[in-house]
Amino acid sequence: MEPVSEYPPLLTSASAREACAAIDAGAAAANISVDLGRSRIAVAIADGKAWFGNVDAESGLQAVDRATLQKVVRQPNKCSEVVGGKVRPVSVFSEATGWVRSLMPTADAPTTLVAGFPMHRIQGTTPLADTAAKVRALRRPRGRALDTATGLGYSAIELAKTCTQVVTVELDPAAIELARRNPWSEVLFAADNIRLIVGDVAEQVADFDDASFDVVLHDPPTMQLAGALYSQAFYAQLRRVLTANGRLFHYVGDPSSAVGARLTAGVMRRLQDAGFQTVRRAKQAFGVVAFGKR
Repeated sequence: MEPVSEYPPLLTSASAREACAAIDAGAAAANISVDLGRSRIAVAIADGKAWFGNVDAESGLQAVDRATLQKVVRQPNKCSEVVGGKVRPVSVFSEATGWVRSLMPTADAPTTLVAGFPMHRIQGTTPLADTAAKVRALRRPRGRALDTATGLGYSAIELAKTCTQVVTVELDPAAIELARRNPWSEVLFAADNIRLIVGDVAEQVADFDDASFDVVLHDPPTMQLAGALYSQAFYAQLRRVLTANGRLFHYVGDPSSAVGARLTAGVMRRLQDAGFQTVRRAKQAFGVVAFGKR
């Protein structure tokens, strides 16, 4: 039996295809990933089925037949979990928004699909590379950081590598539930220097002390979904909680598109009106950087 994990076995179209290939070849095992690409293990193959270890040690192994694996193969935009010998998508219905959130596999860590839209850039990049670009725009952040939209926690995890503390805020409890089912989000809940708050950052920011953060990473939903997070009033609050020499990165979207160009111009103007002395485009990260001083 494989070692017991806190996660059920997790499959993607690619890993299910590898298991099917092993079944077809009459192999004794398939060397595949059951944690969305973080590692690979030998999964036993017998009787035309793949046999997976279970999160519950007393349940023994779970058998998944080829027909079921083939269904997973035909769902390239879904991550699935093996529970009780059955396979189901990794998804959560949000009571707060009415949306379904699900995990979507990529070349590295999964992204979240919300109402069918990916929450990270994945064209020509990956969620982890996208996150690294945003943090890099902050010029190796130090001190205390605010992450305004937790999601799967990738930004908070990246910030925590160099910052003494990261405070990350998430509006939707369903997003946190989904993150708990994602092995790539594990550090979000394990790191001593990450503090997770479930609430509306537009309201929560008022409770933070003046000059209490050295950096802010602001990666909000689209303006159509979260207009308050693009307002001058909210930007003024972010300026207030930043130290005098603090830096803010604001993800906006593709600056080369007509919509992105207009949105970027408006964001830059409102940031300056909110008190940021210097505001610059960060094209590689699809956003802007704002500084407290020139």
